[in-house]
Amino acid sequence: MVKTVTNDPSARNDGAAELLELPASGRRFSTQRKVRLGDVTPKGRLRLDAVARYLQDVANDDARDAAIPDAMWWILRRTMMQVSKPCAFDEVMTITTWCSGVGSRWAERRTRFEGSEGGRIETVAIWVAVDSETGAPRRVDPTFHEMYDEAARGRKVRARSLHREPFGELSSRPWPVRYTDLDVVGHVNNAIYWTAVEESMAAHRSGGRVTADVEYRSGVDAHVAPTLVESSTNDEHHGWFVVDDSTAASYSWRPGSANALSR
Repeated sequence: MVKTVTNDPSARNDGAAELLELPASGRRFSTQRKVRLGDVTPKGRLRLDAVARYLQDVANDDARDAAIPDAMWWILRRTMMQVSKPCAFDEVMTITTWCSGVGSRWAERRTRFEGSEGGRIETVAIWVAVDSETGAPRRVDPTFHEMYDEAARGRKVRARSLHREPFGELSSRPWPVRYTDLDVVGHVNNAIYWTAVEESMAAHRSGGRVTADVEYRSGVDAHVAPTLVESSTNDEHHGWFVVDDSTAASYSWRPGSANALSR
């Protein structure tokens, strides 16, 4: 369910935890993309890892179009996706993105996928601004606020972790890092973690209508050997990417299109 925000300037909302409706005014950025062969399952459904790649592309395209300083220097903290109707092979998607909340060193980005054949995917993500030299979080540039604050309507968000540490009946297996998983800074790209969600969905015969989220903590570098720890409780499925006994990233998903996930 997509919600219309009732804004309380004094409130501090958890980032990337709910889906807000497109505001009546403020900056929005739209583009189109066709679902290609390499982005779908054997049944032709657009995979979630492909959606994650589209999300980072449109975020960067929007920031560059807005002439935001250090447009490339934002890192993901958390992404949630709600698939009410999966997009399919050869479907043309209209992708619209806007700012739905701000913090001192981060911002929340809402993105909507509308397919030419009726596909519908709603997403929200928290991006943290980082210094291009040190990699440390930095204050959001005033230029950003000039461009995006109207759409955010004064809504304040936090960038804290919402996932629990491993719980339930656990299974574990190696999660090898491939050379092709690494991005330009030598880390596993955020979209790759969604492949584990897809594997879990396939194992539980999910039809693709899901609500899912991934949190990125320390992330995974090259030349490490993560363990993927997983558990399922009723219809909820969870996974943790563990490196040296610490959770580097985690996922959660369940069938259907509820607006929030159990933590």
